[in-house]
Amino acid sequence: MTARSTDESPLALALRENVPTDALSEQILDAAREQFMTFGLRRSTVDDVARRAGVSRVTVYRRIGNKDSLVSACLLREYRRFVMEVDEAVAALPTTEDRLVEGFTAVLRHIREHPLIGGLLRLEPETMLPFLTLDSGPAFLAIREYLAERLREARIAEGRPSSDPIPVAELMVRITVSFLLNPVSCFELDDDSQVREFARRCLVPLLAAG
Repeated sequence: MTARSTDESPLALALRENVPTDALSEQILDAAREQFMTFGLRRSTVDDVARRAGVSRVTVYRRIGNKDSLVSACLLREYRRFVMEVDEAVAALPTTEDRLVEGFTAVLRHIREHPLIGGLLRLEPETMLPFLTLDSGPAFLAIREYLAERLREARIAEGRPSSDPIPVAELMVRITVSFLLNPVSCFELDDDSQVREFARRCLVPLLAAG
């Protein structure tokens, strides 16, 4: 079973599309989120989600689709929320450097505290691992482009010379994934101040290099 029903990853879709939803679909996705957080993907069925949502199995199929579609839709919504949280965290900051530091900190904090992604990593690491490694190509490119575009916009807003933000964005993604896969570090990932210090010392200089 795979959580992707199209050639594009849920993350790529989340960053490109604005798919409308409705109250009943949200109710079903809320139930799916709770189900997956509690029991994981393998042990969850469409019937489980339908019972938790208080609707029929047929309603789930009509509104969302089969189990693959349900997982994809659930993750897609989480990715959208993640993007919004990062944007909100950096929107009011005055400089590109500040946005990079706070954006990197927000990404690590979100992953660290996320009940669904973190829960799935604990319950079914073998299910989630491919999405972060061998099968992560489309998602990797999508989030790299998202971060690069935000860095590019910050440069333009400051009236500063343009530079290629993709290398910095790629390093941010790769470092974040490495922390997610192996949280052992010389600084505390639970301490935002240490994460910010790392970003200023190790990532900010890359902006000038870029």
